[in-house]
Formats: sequence, structure tokens, C-alpha cells
Amino acid sequence: MPIGFDEIQLEKSSAGNIVTLKFKGKVSKADYEEFVPQLEFLMKGDANLRLLIELHDFEGWTAGALWEDTKFAARHFNDIERLAVVGEARWERGMVTFIKPFTMAAVKYFDMQDVDQARRWIREKV
Repeated sequence: MPIGFDEIQLEKSSAGNIVTLKFKGKVSKADYEEFVPQLEFLMKGDANLRLLIELHDFEGWTAGALWEDTKFAARHFNDIERLAVVGEARWERGMVTFIKPFTMAAVKYFDMQDVDQARRWIREKV
């Protein structure tokens, strides 16, 4: 069930526990205020949520968005089982190292040309 935003797209898989987030451009606090409630609604009832984050022409976050992201991570520290980040730039690979202390999830980075591999990894049985 896709939910579209100007810069962010959410989609929940038919399997129920995989949510794909597609970010484009620079993410603001207002973006978080719009998509986080939708994401949390999609998360309800799924004990082992898996997130696939695709970064297309991603320019990062505003300071307010970064704070919102930190608050989200603290609230959902144990709720995410796997987190795949798919990106196009070298600095995005470093984000995975930054993310790891904020989640109990298995976290892995994939280059954009390996998006199919990321989709397989996010679906794999643990």
C-alpha cells in the first residue's frame, strides 16, 4: 500500500513486515512530522519489522529532521529486526555505521546497483 509524499514514499509489503522508505532530496522536520505517524501506523502489530531505505538523489537532513530521526530511533530501538540502506553516494555508506548504536536491528548498506540484493536480504529468514 503505497503512501506518497513529495520527497518521501512509504510502501508496506504484502508480507506485512517489510516497509520500504524512498527518500529523495533533503528531508526536513516537516517531512518527519508527516511520514512518521504513517510509518508507526504501518508498524502496529508487526513484532519484527524490516525497513528497506532507498536514497535517491539524497541530500541529507535538516537539523530538525535529524533530531526527529533520533527520537524515532529511540522510540523504536527494539521494533526493527533488519534495516537495509540503499544509496548512491560514498557518505551514505557511512550512515550505516552511525545508525547501528541506535537500533537492535541487523543493518546493512547496499549500493543502488545492488537494490535487488538488498530486497532479497531484507526478506531472508533469520
